Amino acid sequence: MFRRPVRRGRPGLIGTMAQTAVIAGTATAVSGSVANRQHAKAAAHQQAAAADQAALESQQQLAEMQAQVAAMQAQQAAAAVPAAAPAAPAGGTDMISQLQQLAELKTAGILSDAEFEAAKAKLLAG
Repeated sequence: MFRRPVRRGRPGLIGTMAQTAVIAGTATAVSGSVANRQHAKAAAHQQAAAADQAALESQQQLAEMQAQVAAMQAQQAAAAVPAAAPAAPAGGTDMISQLQQLAELKTAGILSDAEFEAAKAKLLAG
């Protein structure tokens, strides 16, 4: 029988191709793994930045709402002072202007219907 001689030393063409394929496959797997890891880190960083931005916007909106509420309360307090002031002696023009002020407060939503009726009755009785 014919036996092939055993080669020693450098690999042949097929051995070199096999070795190159293994190296290329390993390099591809490693680079793909590194790319996936970098992509995951970037996505996590982006999500954290978006969450921080949303929290900041939420805090700003809350501060704006608190400022609006404070302004509305100050406006209501300022508007309620003339309505709570004692009524002047019954005079035709003065009473009409006070009734108009009460109507404006009711229209603005500062006075409820019951408060308006009570203030109007107090004004007309006084």
